[in-house]
Amino acid sequence: MVGPDSYVPSAYLPVLIMLIVALLFGLGGLIFGALVRPKAYYSLKLLPYECGNEPSGLPWQRITIRYFPIAILFAVFDVEIGLLYIWCVGFSQLSVIGFWIMIVFLLIILIGFVYDMKRGLLDWQRVL
Repeated sequence: MVGPDSYVPSAYLPVLIMLIVALLFGLGGLIFGALVRPKAYYSLKLLPYECGNEPSGLPWQRITIRYFPIAILFAVFDVEIGLLYIWCVGFSQLSVIGFWIMIVFLLIILIGFVYDMKRGLLDWQRVL
């Protein structure tokens, strides 16, 4: 019988090697980039980047509030699609209860979407 003081977890050696390689790879990239990149900054380099367009307006200009509800709705439906994908992959192993749970989940999301549409949340030209 092997005692706790003589146990060597050799099965975890590949995991340890992979963690060390990943750490060295990440740190190596950061160190290499710090050594190679130019250190001199000029005025054009310090301008805010706007997808290749010339910057317009002031950098501290406020963003209209209309962006935030759309961003929140995107996040909600993005998570819903992620859960729906997992459900579809495992659908053959689910019972009837799993099917009805997903139908209830989709109905809750649909009710929220209809509520948002009735409030005009996705109407871009509405007055806030």
